Amino acid sequence: MKALLASFLFIFLAEMGDKTQLLAMSLAAKHKIRDVLIAIFTATLVNQSLAVFAGHFLTTVLPLKPIMLMAAISFIVFGFWMLRDEPADTKDKNFSKLGPIMTIAATFFLAELGDKTQIATISLAIRYQHLTAVLAGTTLAMLSANAVGIVAGVIMHKHLPEKTIKWCSAALFILFGIYSGYRVLIQQPVM
Repeated sequence: MKALLASFLFIFLAEMGDKTQLLAMSLAAKHKIRDVLIAIFTATLVNQSLAVFAGHFLTTVLPLKPIMLMAAISFIVFGFWMLRDEPADTKDKNFSKLGPIMTIAATFFLAELGDKTQIATISLAIRYQHLTAVLAGTTLAMLSANAVGIVAGVIMHKHLPEKTIKWCSAALFILFGIYSGYRVLIQQPVM
């Protein structure tokens, strides 16, 4: 349960204000919301599955303690990475031959490759090693955050500045990274 909740929380916060959330908002303006949600779910499930299995693979090949330390460091790096300014590159690519759902899924999948949420998912899989819980938590978080972006994005940006969301998310990642690193180096890690 801990892996599921942590995965959901971190990925949900990381996705808030992210370029793919903005992409979801712009896609929903051009396509049916149902199609956008189905496509985002499909792309996210594939993307997060790749990340979870990559994290699991790393733990079977390398000793666990150095991997957990690298995961802790990566959370700190992600926290600082979130503070950088990202260009708002949300242009919709035209894959009209694929139909709306596949077009949106392909666009969203490509936008998420190598994104901080995918890399964070690898770290979560390494940290918790409960693949199903991490996959479920991260997938639900991505879908939820993008649903929020689609339905309430405009209202949220009026009341909560993007900078505030970024700073809170970054602080959470950095604090979790420091705590995880402390547990690996000083205390015995709890799985």
